[in-house]
Amino acid sequence: MTAWQTRTQTLAVLGSADGGTFTTLKPSAGYAFNPATGNTVTITFPATTQRHLRLTFTGNTAWPAGQVSEFEVHAA
Repeated sequence: MTAWQTRTQTLAVLGSADGGTFTTLKPSAGYAFNPATGNTVTITFPATTQRHLRLTFTGNTAWPAGQVSEFEVHAA
């Protein structure tokens, strides 16, 4: 079994009230996913009342596609 290497994924967070029209909540930026720290990242953005959230991946230094296995949203 091959272990994941540390990689940087570039992504943006978008939000929508109706699931049809999305606006940027957090502009595209690179986030380091490191197996030594559980492959987790924290993305902070201003409070919003959007019902739908979308991650848009535009880069990954280790694979030709974005990857996420779990996505949680918490209030500060």
